[in-house]
Amino acid sequence: MSGDLSGAARTGEGRTEMLRLTPISLAEANAFVAEHHRHHRPVTGHKFSVACSEGDKVVGVAIVGRPVSRYLDDGWTLEVNRCCTDGTHNACSMLYGAAWRAAKAMGYKRLITYILDTETGASLKAAGFRCVGKAGGERWTGTRRPEVDLCPAQLKFRFERGEVDT
Repeated sequence: MSGDLSGAARTGEGRTEMLRLTPISLAEANAFVAEHHRHHRPVTGHKFSVACSEGDKVVGVAIVGRPVSRYLDDGWTLEVNRCCTDGTHNACSMLYGAAWRAAKAMGYKRLITYILDTETGASLKAAGFRCVGKAGGERWTGTRRPEVDLCPAQLKFRFERGEVDT
């Protein structure tokens, strides 16, 4: 079988098993992030989380909460604070799409997220997000900044999806 199958994951034997969305608690999503995320730690809170599963195995999670930037926290915007997978094909795009549909169903107007400048954003583009440009500096500034960087100190890009995109 060749070509991409939307919502399907490739297995080692060339078979595909359908990916499905499943509910997940913040504690379970954070445990997945702690085990699999390349450069971020678990989050302290959320509005909702969603998992992507292959059979009984969780292969990815998205944790959605209020925007980290207080300037974007307008009551109509949510942020995908963590999107993490074990590398399963199509899982990231599926999670981003599900996060937008859930946020929109809850009445939110915009969903944002950030990627490092070394990442392509292919999963975000596949889920209908668009890059809106560079996002701030490399490090947090101000009196509330943490003593140790909580994420890689490098340029980031902000992607968003909103009602104007539908």
